[in-house]
Amino acid sequence: MDNRPLSRIGEQESGHSRRSFLGGALVAAASGSLLGAAATRAAEDPAPKAGPKRKIKLGWVGCGSRGSWLAGLFQKNGSYQMYAVADYFPDAADKCGDAMGVAKGRRFAGLSGYKKVLESGVEAVALEVPPGFFPEMAAAAVEAGVHVYMAKPVAVDVPGCLRIGAAGKRATQRRQVFFVDYQIPTDPFNIEVAKRVHSAEMGKLLKMVTVGVSGGHPDQPKTATLESRLRNSVWASDVALGGDWITAFDIHAIDAALWLAGQRPVSAMGTSRTCRANPYGDARDICDVVYQYADGLEHNHSGMALPNGADGELSCKAYSLTTHAVVTYWHKAHFHRRGQREFTGQVVDLYTAGAVRNIASFYQAVTGGHFENPTVERSVDGCLTCILGREAAARQGRLTMVELLKENKRLELDLSGLRT
Repeated sequence: MDNRPLSRIGEQESGHSRRSFLGGALVAAASGSLLGAAATRAAEDPAPKAGPKRKIKLGWVGCGSRGSWLAGLFQKNGSYQMYAVADYFPDAADKCGDAMGVAKGRRFAGLSGYKKVLESGVEAVALEVPPGFFPEMAAAAVEAGVHVYMAKPVAVDVPGCLRIGAAGKRATQRRQVFFVDYQIPTDPFNIEVAKRVHSAEMGKLLKMVTVGVSGGHPDQPKTATLESRLRNSVWASDVALGGDWITAFDIHAIDAALWLAGQRPVSAMGTSRTCRANPYGDARDICDVVYQYADGLEHNHSGMALPNGADGELSCKAYSLTTHAVVTYWHKAHFHRRGQREFTGQVVDLYTAGAVRNIASFYQAVTGGHFENPTVERSVDGCLTCILGREAAARQGRLTMVELLKENKRLELDLSGLRT
């Protein structure tokens, strides 16, 4: 998921904006899953100690602007051999294949292109597609015995989240890596702030405030098939493809909140609305949600996706009786206890730097045999939290996590008329 404000992205659509598409048991029931220190282990020490022992044979699925840009970072890392690529659109697969030096016979298109990548002999696969397709692709990759590196959000609905959670556990059992790419927890200043929040220095968390502000997202008249929604980030306007804006963009700030809190909320209530002129998709442009946690912690979230020129923001502020803290995607991370010297540090170029760290961490996990896959559980909890907020805001009422999981509502995609 491209997490820059779309007011900036729209100016760089031919550069490295959003990717276009190729195209049972409840997770932790209603209780919050504890997020252990292992979730940030790789982020704290992402650089290889020596040159790579070998190259990982990598398959790539999703060759739009964001996907191709990220593929270039994998190639620049020097630890990967780009072996096969796929995108729903043949021209995107060919363009990426040319740039990455992939043989023409290992470039695939259509809805089933990802299956051909998995059958091509790759050791790992990177998935950079609209979130509505993640659960099926990730589960197939795990069953194929392939390590998985994927963007977020991991799904758009509860069944998809549960499928990702199950696939992550299956990967661990099969000694495979399943890595979800979040950038905020890789920044050294954010990591230091999180350590202090988790220590006795912070005291009991009483309130959190998260903010997600972007410059809006493209929307356009729908055509006879879904094809027109699968590139140039138009998919973000459709809830069944992108999960709504709270899930597709704000999730970075909400994931940071779960990182600091060490749990997921038990309920949410809120409001949301669509403000853009002539909306064709069903994504909402603004939302306000109040989450509550089992220990009484209150979490207010505000999201806005409007082309009004406001500065982009993805941040989480945490407050105790005597201390406040900030972790962020842009600007400064911060920790201050009353009467003591504050800690602060500038978060620099996290869009690129975080991806670079995660690419190195993925290599270390695969070659070092680290199959705990700690990013999966929190990514599922974060996605469920966003879906809980989305649904509570759409209904303009209170919804519990227990009720959300019990509903287990699936969002269907109409794939009729698309090339297979």
